[in-house]
Formats: sequence, structure tokens, C-alpha cells
Amino acid sequence: MVELLAPAGNFISLRAVLENGADAVYIGLDDYNMRANANNFRLDELSDVSKIANEYDARVYVCSNIILKEEDTLNLSKQIPDIASAEVDGIILSDIGLVEEVTFTGLEAHISVQENTSNSFTLKTLKKLGVTRAILSRELKLDQIKEIASKSPIETEIFIHGAMCMAISGRCFLSYGLYGRSANCGDCLQPCRKMWNLSFEEDEEDSVINFSECSDESFLINKSYDDTYRTNFFSPKDLCLIEHIPELMDSNVDAFKIEGRSRSADYAAYAVNSYRQAIDSFENDPINYKLNPQWVDNLSKVFNRGFDTGFYFAQPFEISEDNQSKYIKKDIGKVVNYYNKIQVAELRIWDNLKLGDEILIQGPTTGSINHIIDSMQINGESIKEAPKDSNVAIAIDTKLRESDFVYKLIERSDDND
Repeated sequence: MVELLAPAGNFISLRAVLENGADAVYIGLDDYNMRANANNFRLDELSDVSKIANEYDARVYVCSNIILKEEDTLNLSKQIPDIASAEVDGIILSDIGLVEEVTFTGLEAHISVQENTSNSFTLKTLKKLGVTRAILSRELKLDQIKEIASKSPIETEIFIHGAMCMAISGRCFLSYGLYGRSANCGDCLQPCRKMWNLSFEEDEEDSVINFSECSDESFLINKSYDDTYRTNFFSPKDLCLIEHIPELMDSNVDAFKIEGRSRSADYAAYAVNSYRQAIDSFENDPINYKLNPQWVDNLSKVFNRGFDTGFYFAQPFEISEDNQSKYIKKDIGKVVNYYNKIQVAELRIWDNLKLGDEILIQGPTTGSINHIIDSMQINGESIKEAPKDSNVAIAIDTKLRESDFVYKLIERSDDND
């Protein structure tokens, strides 16, 4: 059975992905992972992470996938026994130098995509070093992945959803060159996602040409009002393989990975839920398997830059635009209380709320819950709309907790952009 591996940037995301069916989670540890600006976990919180994961019979992997300099290596090697004592399952490494230290403690050593593993010979060498799993290069096609995985003496893992980087398996120097903030040390400011101005020396032979395979030249280079040319050519669309589950399941790969430790809990919840349903549907009845359009729709609801299939079937050529999510998430309140016997939550709201509104409730124990308002009361009287700055009771059969955050999902339109 393939493992569905999900990101968790904090305790809310952790609970959200586990509630939606993740088989395993990967988390960042302060100072040693590729998301230095995310809400990473402290070393003293790892035991709590493991306990929560055990409730769902899920595994936990800690990321240390940055380029480790001498001082970093010494510090991390001293912490490996403490990480092991927290009863996590493994460490994701971008540096093979610590494989021996990791495996000595009984932890699994997984090799990060940063190592750009792209052939079975490398996998055989990693096996000799004691590595249990390797995340394969993002630049491989699906048929290459299938061949490599079939020859691999260790487990293999691939990304199936989330952000794609302009650089080879994430090894990029653009942020460092512009800001002195290194992507390879977990501190990327993502200048690749910005709109860039394009200039060139003009002569009679010059013209601005789109060399991509796409017939629509305007998507790559746009002429601005001031006669300069602008482009997002550094910024690829997000990877999305929900429409290719049968091919992925036939690839011999052991784990499917969703990217997104820096993204919101609802993003992680929607992504895990959609892929969980798709994988289970295929495993239960591969012959009659059909793509459910709702899975695609749910992935489109949350932050995305548009979708592409990366290198899996061809060279990617489409660039991203701004956030393409279908909904805007508006902060409107908090949970004041939850009454278990009657399954009613009391909310304090600072924006109006009406029947039929879709809300999102998030908290460290609750995770991320979507709910459509179908019953509301104020002071015991049923209402159709609750005014802002009021306390309102809503019927909801999922247990909520005091101080959970409440958001209203508003369908995106041109006026909202």
C-alpha cells in the first residue's frame, strides 16, 4: 500500500492532515529545514507530535534538508539522540554525512529531493550507507520513475502535489544573490514568484519572442503600459497529479508526498482529503476507477498558482499567475464554547453571518473543519442572519474548542482580486 505523506507546519495543520487520512507527516525542526520562515516545531514539542500521530497510527518524519555547514552538522548530530527519544520515525536528510548518526539511534534515514537522486545506481549506494528511503528528483519523467523504482533496493518517494521550484530539485541561488537570504539554508524569499521586467538592446533585428511550445505568446511576455516587457517566467505553476492516480499507482513508488509546510491548514486538509479519496477509490476497485471532479474542485478552492503536471509527462512550460484559489478566507470570529450534549457551538463574530454561508474552523486540536451554516440562534431564537459583533449559536456535530479560529469562505470574483 502506498504511503500518503502530508506536510504539517504547526499543530493545527498536523491535526488537519491526520483527520483527513494522511498515513504519515513530515515536519520542520527549528534551524534545520527548508522552511525557515514557516511555523516549525521546537525540539521539546516532538514528543507531543509523536503522541498525536500515534492516535491515528501515522508516522512522523523530521526534516533537516538544508545544506549543512560544519557548525550545523555538529549541532544537529548532538540533537539526533533527542530527536530519536521523541519517538519519531525518521529524519529527512539532504546531506549523507549524517546517515550513520541517524541510523545508529534506530531512526530511518530518508534522503531529500535536494540530493537530486535520479538513477538506481545512486539508490544502491544509498542502501549500502544505511538509507531507508530516497525522494526522487523532481526532474524525472513518470516512465523513468517507474523504471528506477522497480530496480531500487530501498523505498522511493515522489512529490504529487504542491509548489514547484524554478531550480533543479530546489537548489537555487536567486534569493541569495538578490537578498543574501539562501534558499539552500531554508531562508528563501521567493523572488522567482514576482513579476519581472524584461529589457533588451534594440536594433532592427530585435523582437520579443516566446520560444515555448504554447501558442499563446502573451502568457509568457506581456508588453506593459510604459512599453517595457514583463514576465513571470521564473515562477512555475503548482504540481497537481490528482488526474493521474492510476499511472502513479502503477509506478512502483512507495510514498506520495504533498508539498506545503508553509501553507495553511485548510490547504493541507483539502489536499490530503482529495488524494486520500482518490487513492482509496483506486485501491478498492482499480478496474472501475473514475476521477471524481469534486477532488479537483476542492484542490482549486485553496491557494494555488494554477496547476501543471511538472516533468512527469513532458517538459513543463506554463508559468504561474497570482493566487488562483476559488475562495477568499476571511477572519470573522472565534469559538466561545461548545456544548457536547446538544452539539452546538457558540461563536463570537465580528462580521455578519447568514444561513448558507460556508465557514472554516481551525484549532490545534480541532484541525481544519469546513461547515455550511444551516441553523443559527441568538438568545434562543432562530435567525437567518447574525449581525457582526454578536454571539451566535450554530448547530455543528463536530466538536469544537474554545478559541478555535472561525473564517468565512467568500467566493472569489474579479472585484475581490
